[in-house]
Amino acid sequence: MLTTLHQLLDKTRSIDFLAPLAMRLYLAPVFWMAGMNKFNSFEDTAAWFGNKEWGLGLPMPELMTFLATATEIAGGIMLLFGLGVRWISIPLMVTMAVAIFAVHWGNGWQAIADPKMCLFNCDSIDGAVNRLSAAKSLLQEHGNYSWLTESGNFVISNNGIEWATTYFIMLLALFFIGSGKYLSADYWLCRKFCNK
Repeated sequence: MLTTLHQLLDKTRSIDFLAPLAMRLYLAPVFWMAGMNKFNSFEDTAAWFGNKEWGLGLPMPELMTFLATATEIAGGIMLLFGLGVRWISIPLMVTMAVAIFAVHWGNGWQAIADPKMCLFNCDSIDGAVNRLSAAKSLLQEHGNYSWLTESGNFVISNNGIEWATTYFIMLLALFFIGSGKYLSADYWLCRKFCNK
């Protein structure tokens, strides 16, 4: 029985390129949009990167903004085509580490506030829940609340580390497994130029 199951699992190796392809196609627009948002508001982003009072307080904010913007735009393109995926995963993981520790850490785990679940820094959840309650009350009194919620709950961002950590883990997996076979430039370039 176990041998048969193992043989069945071995047969899935012929389609194992689907996992890195799915991760690449998921992450490509995430980084493309993040990079384009920084590009389209470069001065505001640089001001936020550099300001110690209401921003990140990073040194050389224009350079940091340029590096983050270029990394995310190039990363989106490279992930889409499966080109240099292991190489671009490194600076993209650095940007996610900065996002996790410099931007989102103080807000706890959750990206979307949920008062029923809190892993750490629960004060941020309480603040988000209070904002959510106030927003719901205003919308119920002055807006068309049933229309706003007909396809799902009204939520408010908690801006925690959840998404940045998820992206980091996906990039880490791509760093170790590569871009996958068949549907990546890396695969075809290696077939042509790598010594086997």
